Amino acid sequence: MTRHLPSPDAPLKIGTRGSPLALAQAYETRARLTEAFDLPSEAFEIVVIKTTGDKIIDRPLKELGGKGLFTREIEDDLLTGRIDIAVHSMKDMPTIQPDGLILDTYLPREDVRDAFISPQDSGLSDLEAGALVGTSSLRRAAQLRYRRPDLTVVEFRGNVQTRLKKLDDGVAKATFLAMAGLNRLEMAHVPYTAISTRDMLPAVAQGAIGIERRVDDTQTADLLGAIHDTPTGQRLSAERAFLASLDGSCETPIAGLAEFEDGQLRLRGQVLRPDGTDMIADDITCDIADGAEAGQKMGQDMRAHAPNGFFDWY
Repeated sequence: MTRHLPSPDAPLKIGTRGSPLALAQAYETRARLTEAFDLPSEAFEIVVIKTTGDKIIDRPLKELGGKGLFTREIEDDLLTGRIDIAVHSMKDMPTIQPDGLILDTYLPREDVRDAFISPQDSGLSDLEAGALVGTSSLRRAAQLRYRRPDLTVVEFRGNVQTRLKKLDDGVAKATFLAMAGLNRLEMAHVPYTAISTRDMLPAVAQGAIGIERRVDDTQTADLLGAIHDTPTGQRLSAERAFLASLDGSCETPIAGLAEFEDGQLRLRGQVLRPDGTDMIADDITCDIADGAEAGQKMGQDMRAHAPNGFFDWY
């Protein structure tokens, strides 16, 4: 097949949300494509698309409908051909794509850990009882309530910069951000402490960038194949299978992380009650090729062996 490369006269259009972090991820995608094919940056056009999740920032995500809040409009534009590819934070992505779209390209994964952010305190143990901690993540809120039920969780919506301003304004004493976002935005000046994954297991696919395309666009598939990171894909295959088996969404406090250890894949998973009163967890090791099967089985086993009534809040 003859490869038709993008050009300044016929650029490949990259769809993204408009937050500084989303744009950084789109720029990274463009940089990797320009390097892979020795093309000028003008051969790729960044198209900013405002999503429902970006427009409504005064209500909790669970009231608005889950992960599709940050992808729906972008995927609509991809299906109609307004854009050629869509760049996503993988932790925002539903496990099922709309008919006609496929998500099969991942960039090398960044730091998966959460970061504890506070101008005064260096970790959760330093916070006094009753201190306000801001987060819009049900997973982080549930993990926080599980570890420190004496703290008070308040809603913290908005992009990285917005949440940091709320912290400066005294809306809360501390918050959480993803280390990946801090690194990609080069925000070393932010007062943070990286949290070990032993203490706070991250969201499924945290730190990973995914690129979505139309199923029938073989030319774009050929281009994206040059920048796909296979190890990231193997890890996310296990994590997202685990999430899918639990019907996970933004309304579900689920954490999961797959890592390579001694030539195999280790997958850890957690599901918590939103109020942090209970948690079930599992930890399995399998062959790398069996990651998706292992993730699905982990989720099914959690459902089968959970205490009576554990999933009633779904």
